[in-house]
Amino acid sequence: MTDFAIVLAVAAVIALPFALLARWLRVYPRMLLVYVTLIPAAASTAVLASPETPWLSSVLIATAAINGVLAAVFLADGLTLPSQRAFSAERHVVRTASLRKPHPVSLTLLNHTRRAFRVRVRDGVPHELNPEPDELSLTLTGHSRSTLRYMLRPAHRGAFMLEQIHLQVRSRLGFWQRQLDYMVASAIHVYPDMKQLGQYALLARTNRLSLLGVRRTRRIGQDHDFERLRDYTIDDNHKHIDWRATARRQKLTVKDFQSSQSQRIIFLLDCGRMMTNEAAGLSLLDHGLNAMLMLSYVALRQGDSVGMVTFSDEIHSYVPSRSGMNQMNRLLHASFDRVAQLTESRYDQAFRYLASHCRKRSLVVLITNVIDEVNSAQIERYMTNLVGRHLPLSVLLRDRSLFDAVDVEQPREEELWPAAAAADILTWRHQVLTDLQSKGVLSLDVFPENLTAPLVNRYLEIKARHLL
Repeated sequence: MTDFAIVLAVAAVIALPFALLARWLRVYPRMLLVYVTLIPAAASTAVLASPETPWLSSVLIATAAINGVLAAVFLADGLTLPSQRAFSAERHVVRTASLRKPHPVSLTLLNHTRRAFRVRVRDGVPHELNPEPDELSLTLTGHSRSTLRYMLRPAHRGAFMLEQIHLQVRSRLGFWQRQLDYMVASAIHVYPDMKQLGQYALLARTNRLSLLGVRRTRRIGQDHDFERLRDYTIDDNHKHIDWRATARRQKLTVKDFQSSQSQRIIFLLDCGRMMTNEAAGLSLLDHGLNAMLMLSYVALRQGDSVGMVTFSDEIHSYVPSRSGMNQMNRLLHASFDRVAQLTESRYDQAFRYLASHCRKRSLVVLITNVIDEVNSAQIERYMTNLVGRHLPLSVLLRDRSLFDAVDVEQPREEELWPAAAAADILTWRHQVLTDLQSKGVLSLDVFPENLTAPLVNRYLEIKARHLL
């Protein structure tokens, strides 16, 4: 055998026990063991480099003895590693989370032995949930229970499973570490940001919806169904002041009225390739979902009924139009795990499905994007076919990069061509919107991150003008 083959054979013999420990017992050497092992190895190498040394045999015997002692110490230290039964773990987490909002998680670790252990903990969290921090450490005293807390900040909607809790434990002297895995299954459903709904409800009760960008819309004509009493504001009609309530409360009080007719809203939410772009850290589909849920909440509070169809190259989900706040749960469960797909959207299939399942006059809100003449022609064709039977509203999401390219005040020479191309696209886009409006289709052209307030305002305007 050659010297190289001998070296490989020796390395394989040395590495085999470590590989078996890692494979079966999940035990790994720490760097401390490597550093300590290098000391006698370096001494032996130095002596072997000078074979004429008169005390060579004594040094080799001493080195062998040191290696034997170290091997015994390493073995004894390895026996101090805990078993799987030494610990147990629990996870406490609320099943429902909101997109990009902090979500607390607590881990409870129990030490069933009398010894104290230094433990590093990592939860088996999918990377889409972004744990902060991703690793925790603590000292578990004997027969103790400790609770660790961290935060999730989900970056994507959908259903996620947290399956295992991983513990890394050191031996008594610190030469070894062991990986222990505990199966603790927990499900987390990440929904679109629902906290905006509570914020809307709070501001609605205090007549401060203008903070969300929602305008007060003056209704044409009178509605006669009394809804509630509230404090007078400067924009209220004096005819609606309730003088008896004002005298009783010693504060100007007005009556609120609601529309006596329950109307219907159907959302057509595009989940195809046009909605895969991102704006402000979220996909266009996420922005569309957030705005849809907010408008659904507002409409359901007004007594209207809301339905939804999600589609791309097929129909993904359909929620029939219903009234009542329980409808919010149906909309959420049907849409929270929808993701934009790199497929061509089938508008023909979506509108045929709408025609067969929604025959009563409704406000049909299509949330999509236009990036080429193919899909713009389909949008114009199918939306204009709804005019007369329904009230169509097309919501087209802007691409901020196009507007930024045009808005350069003093463009450099290399910026002129991108600016000219962006201006040409925006001119074509404006023509698409003009054609839609000329054929009786209502339209809304906004940046995705600013969609919610304009969409709610357009709905309130439609209600006030009795267009349905």
